[in-house]
Amino acid sequence: MKYPTRILTIPLTLLAAIVVSAATATAPGFDNEQLRYSINWPSGLGLGEAGFHATRAKADADTPERLHFEFDLDAAVPGFAVSDRYRSDTSPEFCSAEFQKTATHGKKKIDEKTTFDQQAGSATRQSANGGGKTDISISQCSKDALAFLYYVRRELAQGRVPQPQTVYFGAPYEVRLEFTGTQSIRIGDKPVEADRVSATAKGNASEISFEAFFLKDKARTLALVRVPLSLGAFYMELVK
Repeated sequence: MKYPTRILTIPLTLLAAIVVSAATATAPGFDNEQLRYSINWPSGLGLGEAGFHATRAKADADTPERLHFEFDLDAAVPGFAVSDRYRSDTSPEFCSAEFQKTATHGKKKIDEKTTFDQQAGSATRQSANGGGKTDISISQCSKDALAFLYYVRRELAQGRVPQPQTVYFGAPYEVRLEFTGTQSIRIGDKPVEADRVSATAKGNASEISFEAFFLKDKARTLALVRVPLSLGAFYMELVK
């Protein structure tokens, strides 16, 4: 079957895409933000949907302030389904504390968690139910993919573009971004002006390149992700 290989690129690609999202002119608070997207074939036929959700837990006497981020994706073609759930807990500075990845790709299932010890400069990646365990050396204030998304949003909101760096999506990925101009795109039936960003995420066994488009509103909302594949371009489109 030709579908699985193409569909399997979608979860990692969309997770890579989140590292280039932008935001407001001042540091955004990320308090109960929700964004929903449709996932489409090149023909426009729907494959499924995806969404981001961000919340902030205030500090109290026993626990420090925490940011919590979520990414959910459900997509399918006949005989092959993808269901992904990613969760991230970070400090207010977007230094990762924990990243959890639960996914089903056809018959393949993934359930793993990465726990970060920022002071010790290490992270532990472990599969559920007594699976494999790997210790990883990390740099100061290392970030998982979801934490890096919101860190980049804050940086772009303040006029800064982060340098290429390692992002953890279970395995480490080197992520590079490049602003490539403004163009008109269609969201639903409406043409809108959007800034285009080209991105590359490179791991030990894979490399993904794609384009992301951001509305020219105050929030710099992620409007569209376009993934070029041999069959054509797949899309993740903002649902309004």
